[in-house]
Amino acid sequence: MKREKIIVAGHICLDFTPPMTAPAAGNGTRLEDFLTPGKLIQVGPAYLHPGGVVVNTGLTLRFLGAEVTLMGKVGDDPFGHIIRDFLDRDDAGGGLIISPAVDTSYTVVLAPPGIDRVFLHNPGANDTFSAEDIDYAACEDTFLFHFGYPPLMKKMYQDGGKELAEIFRRVKERGCLTSLDMAAVDESSEPARADWEAILRRTLPWVDFFMPSVEEICFMLDRPRCRTLREKAAGGDVTQVLSVREDVAPLAERLLDMGCKLALIKCGAAGLYCRTANEEAFALLRASTGLEFDGFAGQAIFERSFVPEAVLSGTGAGDAAIGAFVTAMKRGYSLEWCLHFAAAEGACCVAALDALGGLKKLDELETKIRGGWARQGSGAAKDIGPDCK
Repeated sequence: MKREKIIVAGHICLDFTPPMTAPAAGNGTRLEDFLTPGKLIQVGPAYLHPGGVVVNTGLTLRFLGAEVTLMGKVGDDPFGHIIRDFLDRDDAGGGLIISPAVDTSYTVVLAPPGIDRVFLHNPGANDTFSAEDIDYAACEDTFLFHFGYPPLMKKMYQDGGKELAEIFRRVKERGCLTSLDMAAVDESSEPARADWEAILRRTLPWVDFFMPSVEEICFMLDRPRCRTLREKAAGGDVTQVLSVREDVAPLAERLLDMGCKLALIKCGAAGLYCRTANEEAFALLRASTGLEFDGFAGQAIFERSFVPEAVLSGTGAGDAAIGAFVTAMKRGYSLEWCLHFAAAEGACCVAALDALGGLKKLDELETKIRGGWARQGSGAAKDIGPDCK
């Protein structure tokens, strides 16, 4: 039996995004240009939209034509009802777990133009999500199981990541591909005190594709370097001061050593860095999925971002990129084209305030790419090095 279904599990919440414009004095490049104590900031009508990996990546995949089951946990409260009503309109809410004992998670997303987002977040029901909340029987006929945002889910990082590793072990034993996405960790928060290197060493042997952002994984594996990059960025976007050779490539190598087969590190407006394991690793994936994975093994590729039509919000851009990458991979595209589609969908996503409004189908993206869609300039993610295409 050919496996077609994709499961997206993990963090789900309700997002509030007030539209923000640049300061009257000009284009702000620092958060302080927008948020000053005592200052009244005018915003537009708020966008109220379900978010988190379950919605963002899950509905991106559905938009791109995949058969998707969503597994997230919400409360039986007004915010939970909004999420359920939204997903039910697309007949996508059947896999939700509804718990009257917890509150639904919500996030206030502050997205000033040209600056990385700031989140005010209540984890709610996500903190109670455990390995027992996964429907493992549903994984028997699943092509890929994707899980996201464990740093925002308490049981996923407590006890050395035991629950997270257990989820991936039990899913992988069902024979499907697995992928994992992360979320930013605030240095003063509880998840920042977790031993993320130990958690990843415990989990990544069961993960085929690991897809964190560069700042997320740098904080987890090389905190001094992360702090240095933030200092160099002086409150701006760290992806503008990256060296792929010195900052990004070594992280990808460590991730492969920990057990994943493909490390896709999202570098924001700069692009995507992909490092893959050897032919033996992909031969195992080929045998279990029937996909050829031609040219996937032993690659180191930096994919520059495309120039977006507008930059309204970065919300969901990484999730959209993952959705496009997975869809292209499932359709048998080369690794290079999977990365082209990922970068292109991310660029489309930032042109809308919500995570889904700017998305385009793969054929539309391919036409635009082949038509000479401009790439971001060389100022971001410098010093790519000879090991990258």
